[in-house]
Amino acid sequence: MTPIEHTPEQDWFKSSRSANNAACVEVRLTGGVVAVRDSKDLGGPILAFSGPAWSGFVATLQADPS
Repeated sequence: MTPIEHTPEQDWFKSSRSANNAACVEVRLTGGVVAVRDSKDLGGPILAFSGPAWSGFVATLQADPS
């Protein structure tokens, strides 16, 4: 797998449900990989997930009744 590199800000996005308190993550779709980073530490580590792994994670979040 190719390492995820830091790129210009326009590549990253937050959920439309994100609050303006900066306590959220940003996501970038690149080459079949979903990259995730902390919105408070833009130069910090980036996690990388396969498309199916990310889809499963989001589905689990959406199914949580709390």
